[in-house]
Amino acid sequence: MPSESARAHQQVKLWIPRRVLITPAAREYAHGRNIAEKAASLGAEVIELNSNRLRGLVSDDPRRAYMDAKSTLAIVVSPRSKRKLEPIPPSADWRFDLAEGCPAHCQYCYLAGSPSGPPLTRVYANIEEILDGLSEYVGWGTITSASNARAEEGTTYEASCYTDPLAIEHLTGSLAKAIRRFGEWKAPVQLRFTTKYDNVDSLLALGHNNHTRIRFSINSAPVARFEGGTAIMAARLNAMRRAALAGYPVGLTIAPIMPEGNWREAYGLLLRQVAVTLAGLPNVDLTMELITHRFTPKSKAVLNEWYNASKLDMDEDPRAKKRTKFGSLKYVYPAELMKEMRKFFEQAITEHLPSARILYWT
Repeated sequence: MPSESARAHQQVKLWIPRRVLITPAAREYAHGRNIAEKAASLGAEVIELNSNRLRGLVSDDPRRAYMDAKSTLAIVVSPRSKRKLEPIPPSADWRFDLAEGCPAHCQYCYLAGSPSGPPLTRVYANIEEILDGLSEYVGWGTITSASNARAEEGTTYEASCYTDPLAIEHLTGSLAKAIRRFGEWKAPVQLRFTTKYDNVDSLLALGHNNHTRIRFSINSAPVARFEGGTAIMAARLNAMRRAALAGYPVGLTIAPIMPEGNWREAYGLLLRQVAVTLAGLPNVDLTMELITHRFTPKSKAVLNEWYNASKLDMDEDPRAKKRTKFGSLKYVYPAELMKEMRKFFEQAITEHLPSARILYWT
């Protein structure tokens, strides 16, 4: 069996949907047609719908509905209402969507229960309209635009709030279009996205002009077992090194942080692996985002339907209750444990990655 180091150079098998649904509105855009043609060339069945509404995706069997959705790509048009940007603290000033949904099988998926209906992946055909609408938000925002500590990032735009855009880039090419657009943008702006995949090669030669930060979501070995269908940690770290060599600002999102087993040792090992990966690279622009595990009653119910044999700990009793600004309930780790974990990470990052900037802990 190949070692973890050897496997780091083997890309995860890229997702090929079993079927692709394309709406009449999406067919009017060259980008939508190109996505359908690419998927067909890779063996997917392309179904041209007669309506712009996606129908027939619900099943009485939640597991069957999940599997059908996870093997389906829908090419649709992002409506004007979804192109109105929203703040996305603490990550960035604004979020915008190239797609919605993800082909991975993460048993803690924070998207569970957020979009309505089965978890199919929707990609947007009208990418030029989406990108054209970003300029009116330059200089506005409350995260980096109004922050002295992060002012050098300019106005920041998060593209991975409701998807992992690299997971579907081999089908869409949407990330490449966005990176080129930001690279040509004569303004203090930054595109940001995070990924659990490693297929960055098509992005390395793009003229990003330091206006895109590629962040890699990583985790300790005890937690990584919950991330089905994604690239292994060593492969993600190897992809980060390649991106840094191509001049990209890079980042690590450690999420969701869980105190599983001997968590100090496991996360310490992970940070040492990062340090080894980046060794010898001069002037790496590296940020860290630290996000602890949390869940809502709705997401727990959905995840238990999707992954009914999961060993993921979602016991509510030892958790603390927290209300969002909208009044909804979520379960987080108790305050003392949060303080203990935060102290550990701040000290360990200072020790192993002294040049890294911690953007936030949540």
